[in-house]
Amino acid sequence: MDESSEVVPELTTEGRPKVSSEPTDTSEDGHTAQMDMLLEEDLLAAAREKEGTAEGAGADTLLSPLWPPSGLRIPIYLPSPGCEEQGVQQWSRDDHGRDGSASLVWVATPGMLFQEDKQNKLHPLSLSWVLGYNSSLAVHSLMDGEDRVILYVSSHTAVIHDVLGNRQYHLQGHTNAISCLCVSEDRRWVATADRGPDALIIVWDSFSGIPVRTIFESHPGEGVSAIAISRDAKYLATISGGTAQRVCVWKWTLPTEKPMCSTELRPEFGYQDFMIFNPQNPHEFVSNSKTQVIFYLWGDAGLQYSAPLLNSETFGTVVGHFSQSAFHFNNSQALTGTSAGKLAVWDAADPYSPSREPQAKPHSRKATKLVPLQKDSLTVLTVFERNFILSTSDATVLRVATDTTNFEKVMDEAKQAVNAIACHPWQALLAVGSRCGLLRVWDYQQTKYLVSRVFTEAGIQCLCYDPEGYFLAAGFTDGSVHILDAISLQSSCKEFKFSHGPVTHISFSHDSEYLATADEKYAVTVYKRVLQNGSRCWEHLAGMHSHYKPIRSILFGVQLDSHEPRLLSLGEDRQLVEYDLKSSSKDHLVVLHRDRLEQFAVPLCLAWYPQLSTESFILTANNHYKMKLYNTTTKMCRKTLLGPTYGSPLEKIRILPTTNTMDPQKHYLAYITKDKVGLQILPVDGNPHKSSAFLCHPDGVSDLATSFDGHYIFTAGGNDCTVMKWEVNLNALDAAASLGGENLIPFYNLLDGGRGGEFFRELEDYFYYVQLRGHGIDSLEPRQVSTHIPLEEIPSIMRAMGFYPSEEKIEEMINEVKFSKYVDTGEQVTKISLEDFIKLYINHRPAFGLSMKKIQRAFQVLGYDNENGDKVIDRGVLLSLLLCTGEHMTEDELAQCLITLLGNRPGGGGSEPDTSDLAGAPALIEEEIPAEITAEIFTADILGLPIAEPERKRTEKKDGSLIYEDSES
Repeated sequence: MDESSEVVPELTTEGRPKVSSEPTDTSEDGHTAQMDMLLEEDLLAAAREKEGTAEGAGADTLLSPLWPPSGLRIPIYLPSPGCEEQGVQQWSRDDHGRDGSASLVWVATPGMLFQEDKQNKLHPLSLSWVLGYNSSLAVHSLMDGEDRVILYVSSHTAVIHDVLGNRQYHLQGHTNAISCLCVSEDRRWVATADRGPDALIIVWDSFSGIPVRTIFESHPGEGVSAIAISRDAKYLATISGGTAQRVCVWKWTLPTEKPMCSTELRPEFGYQDFMIFNPQNPHEFVSNSKTQVIFYLWGDAGLQYSAPLLNSETFGTVVGHFSQSAFHFNNSQALTGTSAGKLAVWDAADPYSPSREPQAKPHSRKATKLVPLQKDSLTVLTVFERNFILSTSDATVLRVATDTTNFEKVMDEAKQAVNAIACHPWQALLAVGSRCGLLRVWDYQQTKYLVSRVFTEAGIQCLCYDPEGYFLAAGFTDGSVHILDAISLQSSCKEFKFSHGPVTHISFSHDSEYLATADEKYAVTVYKRVLQNGSRCWEHLAGMHSHYKPIRSILFGVQLDSHEPRLLSLGEDRQLVEYDLKSSSKDHLVVLHRDRLEQFAVPLCLAWYPQLSTESFILTANNHYKMKLYNTTTKMCRKTLLGPTYGSPLEKIRILPTTNTMDPQKHYLAYITKDKVGLQILPVDGNPHKSSAFLCHPDGVSDLATSFDGHYIFTAGGNDCTVMKWEVNLNALDAAASLGGENLIPFYNLLDGGRGGEFFRELEDYFYYVQLRGHGIDSLEPRQVSTHIPLEEIPSIMRAMGFYPSEEKIEEMINEVKFSKYVDTGEQVTKISLEDFIKLYINHRPAFGLSMKKIQRAFQVLGYDNENGDKVIDRGVLLSLLLCTGEHMTEDELAQCLITLLGNRPGGGGSEPDTSDLAGAPALIEEEIPAEITAEIFTADILGLPIAEPERKRTEKKDGSLIYEDSES
């Protein structure tokens, strides 16, 4: 569609069509508004027709036209019903026959965003508030006068903040941290963009909070480093990230994923990270890096640019690095600020009058002056007519009034990473600690800060309130520990410094008599509350290096037979260490038990499991996406369960506190992964529908906390300097679990092909074949078919289905079933049903199967580079490893396995190999196994597993999924 064919009715100042009794010529080519209204009706009719054909499909996105505000002359296209899951509300038609999608933006006015709670709480977790923002991006003012409505970026969310009304509205849609944003001159249209996988450009209506346009794959693989919007709000200009940058111009009001024009920039121009349109000419814009300013002109001839030279030789003086550029508001000049405190003035070689048409000579700008303004760097350059918002790099936002010299502080947030948060045990208070040493207490009901303290010596790494709510303990990056008054944040005693590295974990005992810390040097340190001179104070008790890899959790509990506290620590060395606090003395910390929890996986977090049965458990989660229950006394693994699988394993877990209004038998678990926060219904059983997760901090979550009443979950984003408050809706989670099906339905769906698939039928055949084998295959006697098989047959069926567990894992599986009813009945289970076997299989098999990448990683560790540059393992070394390391095999077992694998090759007549005669094994090995073995030879030629064709051709990046097999077996 060219510009001459775009026709819209004349618009009022509110952005609505002006009603007139007579035809009014509002377009440049003489077409009337009435003609355009007819076009609108045709489009609406077409949309309705398409909507009717797609009703119930839920896959198509319909486009509905909508008249834009003043300055735009074409319809804006919005997603129609069926897009609710993408964050777009479901709209209905209004009384005048217009689409509801159109009417919501049609009637939107400034300020209506906060008139009611527009963000529906339909999900188990809903973002309620955000603390902190990205201080490297601009903060924009959306309303003038006495209102204080500002727009800023917090991680992957754009926040519209009514400062005086103490309200927030969150523009959510990005899956990566927002890298840049811009606002139209009338402050209605907001464009945000991000960098990373599946990068997006989203245009929002700031009046209604509705996303009116999403551009996918604008710059594939690189995302957007800078974005600008023209004065008439019709065009966007973007610059990609990466080294080979690309500049694109978009007409965002058109439903197309292709730019109007684009061009590649040369690497010597430097990384262009700022751009702005000429307010007098939407066909011209400028961008700059630290070393190069580039001017652009676009039109029918495409996108052209000029890169005029300006360095210290141009005017014989130091220029410095460029920061930002701007066009002069009343002539043809452009200005650029520099780090040397100077202003570069750019002018056209042949001055021209402002025009809508692009210049004929795009290379006509040059630097005409270099004006010194100050000694310090010029970091921001902008043109304004009104009061403005000023944001600093150290996370302070100020409102500046131009008619006076006064300024007002609007926000003051953490300047560095926020790594630590903790909730008060019985008040609506959240403690937030930053690496810059700032400690604040925030009232999360009133959404305001109450008290703060700055520690200048080191950054805060972890926080914890004691169970009584009187103390707040803080661990610092220099190894020091401060115990503070929970209200005033004043020190309750002198600081302790017994850790030789940053303190990573801190926790109080249930009776507030002990405090334990863990640090980056793998040490656990315990402090005790004692009575001195008639008053209670804290003193150092003892410490020890109890792990040889990073400590993941420290956990206080209560002894089962007394009210005495117990302390455990969990490390990446797979060790669960329990300490004897009662027997410990000054400088002597006694270890009560040391148990290895995992054979291959790495445990990542630890929690006390709620008392849902007679037996008491400790809950852990590992890096293989498994959750495990261990008996609190024997430390025996009682259950292995499939945990949430949302891109990365669980990093931290917290049992959600229960309230009087909740069912006492209902319990829930809050957790974080690398970048998500989620909820899990307890008891854990492997049902994927009982958990839900939401993206919270794309660049990483550093900490997790839950409110004392379980109504809110808080996440800290580390380097993104934000804390997010999430409102919990347990009814939504329960509803989602119910919709997923009951009993075995969710587990059948986890099998390849479901219950009606070939995989299930094969499993059923194996299940009954085992019964036949138990009665004797050649027996002619009538057989009694059972629904159960002996536990001893579990390994054979698992292996027949392509899952090859280690011997230790086999023992875990059998014990899990054998002792499943022992605590309640005192009897051992000796057989298993098909239904229970399916659950056991799903919960124990690897969550994502075995990939070539894992096999290659093993060859990287064990092998060497041959003359061709391939990672190989010597044949003798491989046999030695199988005989001497791990769950090593005997020579007879190894020979038997190799004869089975290698003895029945294609072309060999198809006869079964004779595994009873092992004398021929050495010759077979010599003949069939090469002297140097690559990962591909080992997988395809020895194990006989299929490899996807692309995997055979690549040696560096191989990730072809094979079968369900233990990755380290």
